[in-house]
Amino acid sequence: MPDVDGLFDGSVSLRQPARGHRVGADAVLLAAAAPKIAGGLIVDVGAGVGAVGLALALWNPQASVALLEKNPAAAALARENIPLNGLADRVRVVEADLFDPGARRAANLSEAADLVVTNPPYLTPGAARVSPDPDRAMAHVLDEGGVEKWLHAALSLLRPSGVLVAIHRADALAELLAATRSRLGELRLVPIFPREGEKAMRVILRGRKGSKGPLALLPGFVLHEADGRFTPLADDIHRHGRRIFED
Repeated sequence: MPDVDGLFDGSVSLRQPARGHRVGADAVLLAAAAPKIAGGLIVDVGAGVGAVGLALALWNPQASVALLEKNPAAAALARENIPLNGLADRVRVVEADLFDPGARRAANLSEAADLVVTNPPYLTPGAARVSPDPDRAMAHVLDEGGVEKWLHAALSLLRPSGVLVAIHRADALAELLAATRSRLGELRLVPIFPREGEKAMRVILRGRKGSKGPLALLPGFVLHEADGRFTPLADDIHRHGRRIFED
């Protein structure tokens, strides 16, 4: 039986597997990094059980949301989580492969989104030991083409001037910038540090499609105190959805 868990002090309810790939801090940070929008379409790419997209639907009551997920088991749980959060009128699951242009068109997603959020899988084939759990492996391992292919496909869902928000490994920053070069402007980068004095493990990237605005490297923040507790800022993000960007 799936567990029923809560995010943001229980404001988002989630059925998710008791074992295997589960929603974690990256999803929380991704949701908190997204801008608020007055309406339009939000697409959560690689949505899993729907955590990020459902949070954004609750925070943007005039927007509609598509949860794009190819894993049948995760997509099934996402479908259950939509009515669990009272969002059946504005949120839908698109069970499809991000890299299938026909599926994107059939779901009316091509160049349709005002906001795309994504947490691409972190591992590349052959670069790390892959979990024997098929659902965990699918969530963690990129297809051939890596993060560049993933972001190019995600950008194809954005309308002109739409916003992309992604969270990924900090050591893949060069790949992230290469993938978005000439496609996104007004880039803002925020490094995330596990503890004070440690190297960044994650980076949040946010940009606008077609913009020529300059890149800005913004102050990062620390997730954990020395004893493992969240820092006050990280706790505020996790409990109350405090915004990472001022807008």
